[in-house]
Amino acid sequence: MVDLLDQINAVNDVFWLYIVIPLLALTSLAYLFATKGVQFRLLGPMFRGLREDPGQAMDGRRATSAFGAFAVSSAARVGTGNIVGVSGAIAAGGPGAVFWMWILSVVVAASAFAESTLAQVYKTRHPQGFKGGPAYYMKFGMNKAWMGGLFAIVLILTYPLTFNMVQANTFVGAVDTSARDAGGEGLSTPVSVAVALGLAALVGVVVYGGLRRIAHTAGLLVPVMAAIYFVIGTIVVAMNFASIPGALADIVGSAFGWREIGGATLGTAFIVGAQRGMFSNEAGMGSAPNAGATASVTHPVKQGLTQAFGVYFDTLLLCTISAMIILTTNPAFGDAAPDNMVATGVGDTLGSWALQVVALILLLFTFTSCLGNYYYGEANIKFVTEKPAATHAMRILVIVGAFVGGIAAFDTVWGLANITMGLMAVINLIALIALFGVVLKVLADYDAQRRAGADPVFTRDRVSGIRGVQVWEPEPEPENAAERA
Repeated sequence: MVDLLDQINAVNDVFWLYIVIPLLALTSLAYLFATKGVQFRLLGPMFRGLREDPGQAMDGRRATSAFGAFAVSSAARVGTGNIVGVSGAIAAGGPGAVFWMWILSVVVAASAFAESTLAQVYKTRHPQGFKGGPAYYMKFGMNKAWMGGLFAIVLILTYPLTFNMVQANTFVGAVDTSARDAGGEGLSTPVSVAVALGLAALVGVVVYGGLRRIAHTAGLLVPVMAAIYFVIGTIVVAMNFASIPGALADIVGSAFGWREIGGATLGTAFIVGAQRGMFSNEAGMGSAPNAGATASVTHPVKQGLTQAFGVYFDTLLLCTISAMIILTTNPAFGDAAPDNMVATGVGDTLGSWALQVVALILLLFTFTSCLGNYYYGEANIKFVTEKPAATHAMRILVIVGAFVGGIAAFDTVWGLANITMGLMAVINLIALIALFGVVLKVLADYDAQRRAGADPVFTRDRVSGIRGVQVWEPEPEPENAAERA
């Protein structure tokens, strides 16, 4: 098993270093320059778009808002990757991995903007609102339904299966750490199984409630859990204020190989930072567009901006808090480092009571991530087939994945996740390159309306040369003079 894991990791390193990272970086840089830094120059509209009223769906109920779609995508983004993922990145790649997470997040926000803009352009209607994502823009925008089907299958393997396993694995590990720090001996095997079963059952209750319940639950929990974690992290870092300069020096020095910390080299820091960064913020992977497509907005660019903000929220805020907790509390680097150095740092600074709070936060992070992962899975299984049996099988897959991940080996789960998310990203990035011109045309329309002082509204007749658009119909002409008046 150890030899197999080593081989998986070796293949992963080559795949990421020579294919995934260059493709993601080049695609993101191309969008950054072509859009004139859209993720920087439109920060104001980025924040304002979160407050837009979505109106009503076809079934008469409130449609999914821009904030609701953001909350669902954040539910998948804001998970254990923000805590244990950062811990694992620093343990394996040294503090320099954090630097590369920062740099890549700023750059790849351009890809996050592009993919969610495309998801809005090529979304389709259903009774509860809209659905869409990369599979849909591959089918309708590129006229390659087979590619959309391939992407959908890889996403299903990635999110409901491997990513849910990662989330559950991390949570059970956190409960074990909490039990040890409370004076116990950690979780026995039967108790670990019981904890994993409890998590799986909790996830099952919500996923069988449907997508609207998931959006509502995520909208309630994500802001609360993020705020609690941010407050605790800020307190810990403030109490270790004197260590901040040294932590920042370690981040920069290790990033460029000026100092080797914990055996991490420049190459290791770069690869691990990119992998954990993508697992955390998901930009370019084609995941967030599945949520972004559901939003009821007046222009596709508005949701593209909202999803780009999600990258900042995840990596520059929450991941940075995790990194600073670790690096200001005298961590041990290298292979001997604990899986969750955040919990260790919080416990060392605030006492064992705080570890119970971290365990609760991890429960919320794990729970909402599993919901977001399921949300993506259902959107894509329905692309492949509308048969109710397939959706039922998807729900079972999510529940089983949560259980199996809770009792599986940590390194094995992460190795599988790295493979599947890399494949998913490559397929999606190829589509972003192919539809480059569509994004620029839609953005140009948005910019033109803003310059004219209007609140941008998109219809498919406003931009020429875009085929396959399923919604965004022009407003009907008034039938008589009285209506015109």
